Amino acid sequence: MIFPKNAIDKLGFLEIKSLIKEKCLSEPGREMVEKIQPQVKLDQIDKFLRQTQEFKDLLMNDAPLPVDHLYPIKPLAEKARVEGSFLGEEEFYRVLLSLRTVYAVIRYFNEREGLYVNLALLFEHLPIETKIVRQIESVIDDRGKMKDNASRLLLDITQQILKSEQEARKRIDQVFKLAQNNGWTADGNLTIRDGRLCMPILAENKRKVKGLIHDESATGQTAYIEPEEVFHLNNKVRDLEFERRREVIRILTELTSELRPHVPLLLAYHGLLSKLDFVRAKALFAIDIEAEMPELSKEAEVNLVNARHPLLLINAKREQQMTVVPLHIRIDEVDRVILVSGPNAGGKSVCMKTVGLLQLMVQAGLLIPADATSKLGVFKQIFADIGDDQSIESDLSTYSAHLSKMKHFSEFANARTLVLIDEFGTGTDPLFGGPIAEAVLEALHKKGVRGVITTHYSNLKVFASNTPGLENASMLFDNVAMRPLYILQVGKPGSSYAFEIAQKIGLHRDILEAAKQKIGTQQKKVDTLLVDLERDKKQVHDTKVAITKRERELETLKNEYQQLNSHLEENKRNLMREAKEQAKQILKDANKLVENTIAEIKSTQADKEKTRELRRELHAAVDKNSEKRTLPNTAAAKQTAEVDEVIAVGDWVKILDADTEAQVLEVAKGNNLILALGDLRTVVKKSKVIKLRGKERSKVVKKHRSMSTESVADFQPEVDVRGMRTEDALRQLETVLDRAVMIGYPTLKILHGKGDGILRKFVRDYLRKYNHVSHFEDEHADRGGDGITYAYIS
Repeated sequence: MIFPKNAIDKLGFLEIKSLIKEKCLSEPGREMVEKIQPQVKLDQIDKFLRQTQEFKDLLMNDAPLPVDHLYPIKPLAEKARVEGSFLGEEEFYRVLLSLRTVYAVIRYFNEREGLYVNLALLFEHLPIETKIVRQIESVIDDRGKMKDNASRLLLDITQQILKSEQEARKRIDQVFKLAQNNGWTADGNLTIRDGRLCMPILAENKRKVKGLIHDESATGQTAYIEPEEVFHLNNKVRDLEFERRREVIRILTELTSELRPHVPLLLAYHGLLSKLDFVRAKALFAIDIEAEMPELSKEAEVNLVNARHPLLLINAKREQQMTVVPLHIRIDEVDRVILVSGPNAGGKSVCMKTVGLLQLMVQAGLLIPADATSKLGVFKQIFADIGDDQSIESDLSTYSAHLSKMKHFSEFANARTLVLIDEFGTGTDPLFGGPIAEAVLEALHKKGVRGVITTHYSNLKVFASNTPGLENASMLFDNVAMRPLYILQVGKPGSSYAFEIAQKIGLHRDILEAAKQKIGTQQKKVDTLLVDLERDKKQVHDTKVAITKRERELETLKNEYQQLNSHLEENKRNLMREAKEQAKQILKDANKLVENTIAEIKSTQADKEKTRELRRELHAAVDKNSEKRTLPNTAAAKQTAEVDEVIAVGDWVKILDADTEAQVLEVAKGNNLILALGDLRTVVKKSKVIKLRGKERSKVVKKHRSMSTESVADFQPEVDVRGMRTEDALRQLETVLDRAVMIGYPTLKILHGKGDGILRKFVRDYLRKYNHVSHFEDEHADRGGDGITYAYIS
C-alpha cells in the first residue's frame, strides 16, 4: 500500500506511534500500537475512529475507567494450560487483580449501556465468571501470599512451625544468657548464619559451648555457633518448612487444575484488557493534539479544515512560544493534484507532509488535529517521494533514486492513489529536470491520481495553470517584512523570492545585479509578476481579515442594540401597564368621591354653605391626585440628573428597576456597570442606577458589611469535584470561586483526584483564565499531591 516502505517514517508516522506507546499501561497495549497500519476497509476504519472518539469523550466527560491493574494474562494462561504445571502465588495474585479489573470494566460499561456503543463491542458476549475470583481469593490474600488456612493441613503445619520456632528461640536465649554470664560471648547479639540462628562466641571459648560452628568472623576472633540444645529444634522447623512447601505446591497445583478449563476465557479477558489499553492510549494522544473525528468519504478525496501537523503542535505546546498556522486544503475530482510553490522555508513541505500524515492517521484509526467538518476518503495506495534516498551500495545517485520512484509511480498509480512529491524535478540540470518532471506529471495526471506536489519549476506552474485537474497553490510570503506566513493560498502559483531572500541575508548588491542579468528577461518578468501577485494576494487576505473582524464587531453591536431595544420595549410596556392601573384606580376613587358628594348634597337638601364645603373637598381630592401623578416625573427627573454624575469603582448605587443596592466592581465599555449583588454579579446600564450618598450610603454599607461577615463565617474554602463531568465540575468551581472573591477569601482548596489527569488539566486551565487567581500549586505529597490544587486569590 505504501511505497517506498520508508515513506511512513519520513511522513512522521513512526513518531506518532512512539508517542502513543508512551500512553500505554501494559506491554500488550504497546505491542498493539507497534502493529498499527493504515487500513483500506471503510467500515473497519470507521469502527476504529468511533471507538477512539468514544474513549476520548469518556476521559473528558465521565468518571475514570477502573483500569488500575493491566497485567498480561496470556502468558499465565498459556502456562496454566499445560497439564501438571502450576502457577505461583505471585502469578495467581496477578491473575486475580487483572480479573477484578476486567469485571470492574464490564460493570462500568453495563451501567452506561447505549452510551458507548462502539466500545461495548470490545467485550461483547464476555461473561463475568466470578467463580474464578472466589477460588483464587480462598487461597491467595491481598498481599499476594497464600493464606495460612488455605487447607487444614497447611494451617496445622504453620502452627507447628510457629510453636517450634518460639521454643527454639526461648532455648537459645537461655543458652546465650548463660554464655554471656560466663564471659564467653563476643560483642553483638544473636544472628542468622546459613539460615540458622547462632550465637557470637569468642574463638578461645568455642570449645566451651557444645554445638555446630556455622561461620567465623573475618578476623577469626568470633565463631558463630548453633547450640546443641537448639540444633534438633531447628532441624524440626526445617523439616516442617519443607512439609509446608510441599502442601503449598499441592494447593497451587489443585487451584491451577481448577483454573485450566477457563483458559480460553482468560485469553479473551487478556484481549479485552490489551484493546482497552490500546484505545485508551489513542484517546489520550488525541486529547494532547486536540484531535477530532473527521467525516469519512467513499470517494478518493481530502478536505482538511483547520488542520495542523500533530508533531509541530506537540512541539509548540512544549515550547509555549511558537504557534501552528492551520491548513485548509481540498483535493477532489475537480482539483485532483495541488502543485504548491513559494519561497524556501515557507512551509511547502510541511503542507504536503501534513496531508500525508493525517491521511495515514485516519486510515490507521487515529483522530486528527483538524475540525470535525473535515472530510477524508480512503486511498488504497500512498506513494511518497520525500528527501534524498541516494545509495552507494545500490549505485543510486540522488536523481537516480527520484527517477526510480517516478518509474514505480507512473506504472502502478491509479485513481485511488495519493501521490506526495517534495521538490519535484530537482537533483539534475533544470533544463532537463523540468521537462522530465512535466512529462511524469502529465502521465500521473492521465491516471487520475490525487496528491500534493511541491516545486520551484516555472514550467510545472505553467503546465498546472493550463491543465484541468491540476491546481496551482502557493505559500503566502510577507515581502515587506521578508518572512513567510505559512498560509496556503490555492489558485495562483508563488514566487521563490530568491533575490529578495538573498538581499535580506546580505548578499552583495553587485552579485545580485549580475545574477539578474544572467537570467532571461522573460523569466525576470514572470518572477516579478509573481512577486507583485503575491503582494496583491496578501493585501486581499489582510483586507478580508479586517472585513471579517469588522463584521463581527457590527454583529456584536447589532445584538447589543436589539437587547437594549427589547429592554426598552419591556420597560415601556411595564410603565403603560402601571399607568393604566393607576388611572383606573384614580377614576374609581373619583367616581366614588362624586357619588358620595352628590349623596351628601341630597341629604342636606342643597344647603349652600354645605354644598360649597363639599365642592372644596372635591377640588382638594382632585389636586391631591394631580400631585401624585406628577411626583414620579419629578423623581425621575431628579434620578436622571443624578445619573450623569461620575460613578467610580467602589461606589454604592441603587438599581431603579429592582429597588436594590449594589456595589460597583467595574466600569465597562458602553456605559455599562458591573455590579456586585451579594455573591452574584450583574451588568447594568448607568442610566438605570443612581449613586447613593451620605447617610443613605453609610446605612447600606453597614448592612452589607454585616452580611459579608456572616458570609465569611459560613463560607467553606473547599470544593470537591471528584467524579463529576467536566462541565458540572467547572460550574461548581466557578460558583465557589465567585463567592470567595466577593467575601475576600485568600485561598481555595480544590479536590479533583488524580485518575488520568483530565479533570485536573481542565480545572487548572480554568484557573489560569480566572482574573482573580494569582497562582496555584499542588497539595503536599503526603496529603494528596497533585490530586488536590490550592488556588490563591488576589
